Amino acid sequence: MTGEKVNLSGARETLLMTLYGKAMESRLPHSLLKDRFADEAVRKIDYDFSRLKVDDNLGIGFAIRAKTLDVGVQDFLARNPSAIVLHLGCGLDTRFFRVDPPQDVDWFDVDYPEVVALRRKLYPSRENCHLVASSVTEPDWLVDVPRNRLAIVVAEGLTPYLAADEGQRLFTRLVWHLAGGELVFDAYNRFGLKLMRLNPAIKATGAEVHWAIEDPHELERAVPKLQFVEEIPAYKPEHAVRMGWRARLFVRLWKYVPALRNIGRLLRYRF
Repeated sequence: MTGEKVNLSGARETLLMTLYGKAMESRLPHSLLKDRFADEAVRKIDYDFSRLKVDDNLGIGFAIRAKTLDVGVQDFLARNPSAIVLHLGCGLDTRFFRVDPPQDVDWFDVDYPEVVALRRKLYPSRENCHLVASSVTEPDWLVDVPRNRLAIVVAEGLTPYLAADEGQRLFTRLVWHLAGGELVFDAYNRFGLKLMRLNPAIKATGAEVHWAIEDPHELERAVPKLQFVEEIPAYKPEHAVRMGWRARLFVRLWKYVPALRNIGRLLRYRF
């Protein structure tokens, strides 16, 4: 049977890197994600994933970050059971299926039209999961998002690909449109962006990264309604035991050396 053809390039193509990494991790014994939907999607796609050079260490790293965000969403929904979830730049991530929110939660997966079209072919539909075919930086897609309910906004692997002014305008629109809630995303400093540019997958796809965040309080000044809550380590040593010894050492150093920790971390804000 012929697989689904994929015609993506640049930043859009990098979504295949994270999908493949999560699928690889889900095939390992004692998987953290156990993401069968990602695994099945990779098997359905007609694409040479070997060109992205994703190894087990990178896949485990993606899974650790994704699991941390999944738990954050689950915790927020436990405290706010009728909230909405905005998953920005969702790519082919299957967070909706991993979190499996209650029926009274409205979930919005937002990405480019060609990405959403591919999602429709790969994943089953769910009544309370809304696919929004738009660039996250376009303002019009917010019109159909409720204004009167608390929301958690999640952006995994998105912000580096935005220009700083685009990202700040996006977050400003969100906090003025929504009734309140939380914003969680992964951020990279300038050195982190340099390392990203050396990633074989970034090189293979031709993706460009732009937005470096050195100080989490920068966003409070740029988007006054945001209140910085915490910095969450992207990688936890207890989750990295299946990595190679060099990767395990790096994860441990990541925790204790600020210069390394600030390369890439998860930031949580309240608004």
